[in-house]
Amino acid sequence: MVYLLKIFSADDVTETERSRAVERFQKALEDTLGDASLVLPCHTAYQKLFRQYGDHPRPWPVTAAEQLLAEQWEAAELAATQAAFGVSRYLGDADFEIQAMPSVNTNNQTP
Repeated sequence: MVYLLKIFSADDVTETERSRAVERFQKALEDTLGDASLVLPCHTAYQKLFRQYGDHPRPWPVTAAEQLLAEQWEAAELAATQAAFGVSRYLGDADFEIQAMPSVNTNNQTP
């Protein structure tokens, strides 16, 4: 599954710097999770868990598999954040967003 990664920054960052940060973030995220195809489903599952249990102290009241997924996503996000923004976050208040890429209909047929 293909995904779109966007980085937002309140600081004055050039497009070249932002583009390089996206590349570093994406590579670290995919390397840590094991494959690009895992990024969107893991992110989606983690966001669902976080919306439901984010305020609960850890461990969350979830299954062992869900807890493992949350821990793996958080490790991947930390690695990606540090790779893209630096340990001291040189891009200031930069943040990221992951979305599914829109499907492209290439057969030119109308439904």
